[in-house]
Amino acid sequence: MGVIVRTAAPEMRVIEPKRSQGASNDLVRDINRRLVLNLIRTRQPISRAHLARLCGLQRSTISLIVEQLIDESWVINGPVGRLPRGRRPTFFRLNDDRVIVGVDIRPVQTTVALADANGKFTSREVIATPSDPKTAVDALLRSIQHVTKSCRGKKLEGIGVCLPGRFNQGSDRLVFSPNLKWRDFDLRTPLMKATGVAVELENAANACVLATVWFEHLEGCRNLVVVTVSEGIGTGILLNGQLVRGSNGMAGEFGHVPIDSTGPVCGCGRRGCWEVYASNRAALRYYHESGASIDGLSFPDLLSRADHGDIRAAKALDSMAHYLGRGMRMIVAGLAPERIVVIGDLTRSWNRFRPVIEAAVQDQVRPGGAIPYFDATGEGGVARLRGTVALILQKGCGVSF
Repeated sequence: MGVIVRTAAPEMRVIEPKRSQGASNDLVRDINRRLVLNLIRTRQPISRAHLARLCGLQRSTISLIVEQLIDESWVINGPVGRLPRGRRPTFFRLNDDRVIVGVDIRPVQTTVALADANGKFTSREVIATPSDPKTAVDALLRSIQHVTKSCRGKKLEGIGVCLPGRFNQGSDRLVFSPNLKWRDFDLRTPLMKATGVAVELENAANACVLATVWFEHLEGCRNLVVVTVSEGIGTGILLNGQLVRGSNGMAGEFGHVPIDSTGPVCGCGRRGCWEVYASNRAALRYYHESGASIDGLSFPDLLSRADHGDIRAAKALDSMAHYLGRGMRMIVAGLAPERIVVIGDLTRSWNRFRPVIEAAVQDQVRPGGAIPYFDATGEGGVARLRGTVALILQKGCGVSF
């Protein structure tokens, strides 16, 4: 049983169920509800009539979705418009009195931020990430209390947390995080007990998929892979409009697929994983192996050196780009995405990386296949944090991925 797709505004899709569709109605409802919510967010203040024109849904359907969002306090009535004749339209906007805490946990540092329902961050602070997870919970709670001091009178909707590892939703435990070194730990329960609000956890790459769908106007893209490149490599997968988590939340660990069994030891304990050749750490290692000193050198520093004519830095980045392309062959061959979004500091030099990656992928495209569109998002910590906001939005608004 399929769906009928009607093209509405550019990069939007309205999906209507066939009469025999049955169980697919929930998916259709989620897509249309997400579409309407995003239109209100991006075009606010906006009327029912304008919503109907933009997305192509019937006005009765628009009214039903909007009234549900108003009843749930996600949307509020705004100003009343003026027309030469006829009924004066009411304009709608998102309710800024609902706020969300986003937490981006990384091996070295953790960012805690407060955002409104529009995804606008109003306060933020960075703390060191403790090696002990129980100590980390105490530090997180202090930071959450600090950033939420400014939101008195507003409703804290929830706390979204993204992690550099895989989270099992069935057991509420972090089950795989080789770079963070937290083993089999329940982070959600102590945060929920201490704050009294909903806490949602997600892998960092999956969170970036949610951010891309919610905030980047890619409603028309149903097959997408996000590749996050930092200390390691993470991948988040959207197939047929659904976020893929797999058994125990372990889907998407392409970064730990070996490409050379005799290669360097990875943080997961095995040798030659993709991320030991294509991560930020790998580029710094290549630079060091060329005879250069890396004492106190960060990956952004390496990018700057290459931009200023350091040949050894440029060669290190070229090696990283080559291996990124080799690894992405697996993604293209196995998943055939329409688009691959790369997130990380490397996107500052995307003109250097993109041609190498595309050439490596193009070289292995099979007959009948197509090279995906490669896109880059300069992160600065924002992509993951926006993902934590989207994580709470999609739960609170009753939209599933």
